[in-house]
Amino acid sequence: MNSQTNKIILFLTLFIDLMGFGLVLPLLPLYAQHYGAKPYQATLLVAVYSLMQFFYTPFWGSISDKYGRRPVILFTLFGTAIAYIGLGFSNSLDMLFFARSLAGMMGGNISVVMASMADITTPEKRSGGIGLLGAGIGLGLIFGPAIGGILAGSRDNPNFHLPCFIATALSIFTFMLAVKFFPESLNPATRIHNKYGRHHQNNQINLQQIFGGSPIGILVIISFLAFFPFSSTQSILPLWLKQEFSWGARQIAYLFTFIGVISAVIQGFLLRKMTKQLGERKVLLLGVSAFAFGLFLLPFSKDLFLLLPAITLVAAGFSLTQTTVNSLTSQYAGNQQGKILGITNSSAAFARITGPTWAGFSFGNFGYSTPFISAASIVIIAMLISLFLLKNPSISNSSISNPST
Repeated sequence: MNSQTNKIILFLTLFIDLMGFGLVLPLLPLYAQHYGAKPYQATLLVAVYSLMQFFYTPFWGSISDKYGRRPVILFTLFGTAIAYIGLGFSNSLDMLFFARSLAGMMGGNISVVMASMADITTPEKRSGGIGLLGAGIGLGLIFGPAIGGILAGSRDNPNFHLPCFIATALSIFTFMLAVKFFPESLNPATRIHNKYGRHHQNNQINLQQIFGGSPIGILVIISFLAFFPFSSTQSILPLWLKQEFSWGARQIAYLFTFIGVISAVIQGFLLRKMTKQLGERKVLLLGVSAFAFGLFLLPFSKDLFLLLPAITLVAAGFSLTQTTVNSLTSQYAGNQQGKILGITNSSAAFARITGPTWAGFSFGNFGYSTPFISAASIVIIAMLISLFLLKNPSISNSSISNPST
């Protein structure tokens, strides 16, 4: 297969996989409340997925560097299908948490898909390749929540099980698609070097390498400071909309669909043009600035006239930030794309643990607007760090796998 065909296969794999994920994402806090969960428990159900991602994302990335991308992706896709089956048959809060934990273990495969894209793209085209995957994620989160909202049914008597079973079917289909069409993207020589190379021990990534003068350290921090507020907002938004707008599962799912539309438009159509005209560091600063403004506007949105612009700024700002950080990180990763992207995504996963946890706690104890105000304050810190990165172009551009250069 040629490079363009490989990109399409990666896009389709991620799109269908994320569509299944999007089917259940907006429903989870309401699903938890159906079994008597308090606000902090409902957001913890979102957070536990990321808790497992935090531990398993770098693991899958490291395994893929040594043994190839294909076996890791196939194994995790199959495991995801099993997790959705468990979610669909859940009849208690404990079973919900178990199924979401398993799904989180398998969900670390996104960094491996990103590493596969990095394997088959040149540095100058990598931003476009990562953006294509971002568009697949965005499109999956367009169709997934929309279908999930339809399947969930009425506000007073929602069907939480059917969307889970449809997500199972999609995961099985994605697995079959990957078995037939997904090629091994990692160069055999690189794989052998990562597994047996005599300099392998010297190439092990540690915290001193990441934060000791490498721009990757700055990008990891920005990634955390972006994912924390976005995940807290995403997890508490269903409960906030239910409280402030009296919305049910279907209306909430449709708003998540709108977020997916904004993400897909930004990452699939506008990002490459913006990057070409402004450069990635300026796009990063623009993204975090829009993100912060949208979060500040959100708690004052008492009708759709204000809600939709606020959500648009949040979705667009986060999309620009997330994709630009991943693209910049991949450029500095050298021959350890899987591990470096795994570390970055692990940082994001840690943010997705602490963000929802804080959101549920503050929502229940300090007021319904507190999660959004605190999230905006954190994004301002990311904005200041991004400004520092923009104003200091002399920061080393060397690969982390060769820090001495």
